Amino acid sequence: MGLSFRIAGWTAWPAEDSALPMALRRRASAVGQRALKTALSLLPPDQTPRYVLSSRHGEISRTTGLLTALAEEGCVSPAEFSMAVHHGLAGLLSIHTGNKEGHTAVAAGRDSFAYGLIEAATTVAESGKPVLHLHFDETLPEIYAPVAGDPDNDTILALLLDPTAGEAYALEQTQDCAGTGDLAAGFVEFLRSGARTGGAGSWRWFRDD
Repeated sequence: MGLSFRIAGWTAWPAEDSALPMALRRRASAVGQRALKTALSLLPPDQTPRYVLSSRHGEISRTTGLLTALAEEGCVSPAEFSMAVHHGLAGLLSIHTGNKEGHTAVAAGRDSFAYGLIEAATTVAESGKPVLHLHFDETLPEIYAPVAGDPDNDTILALLLDPTAGEAYALEQTQDCAGTGDLAAGFVEFLRSGARTGGAGSWRWFRDD
């Protein structure tokens, strides 16, 4: 039962601490640089998979900086503004790797990781080609504390889904109402533990062999 998919490889921050090219360092925020390093450490040298990026808030430190500049100075940096879109990192990754397969960005609140994984798995099923799912979030700035709700972890996770290679898994939602718990962090713990089943919030995942 549930949505089935195969994971050919995965990595979570901290990934190999290799230096990013200057062009990426200059255009990505601190969390963006960590996300790009994580993705690049997993990408096969001979493949250009489609990218699916998921994040609840995106590079929120960049967004907060833009809003602060607008409030205090009445204008914002064009360069910063151009990268404030939710799929900015996926675009940078595509340009850097010369990947023309396209990408999708998913933002679905606390369920962003799960819906990103669904997007990646269904894309693999439809295309028959590998997909890289990159999920990242960072802790909200203190100014958002009164309205933040459940705290976000600074989890960064890259999964390489493949139609024929890797271990089989399945994902399902157990109820309509939203539960609690960081989904990406829970999935990382599940992968590391070797357990047969796991979950967080209203989502459950299990090995499907």
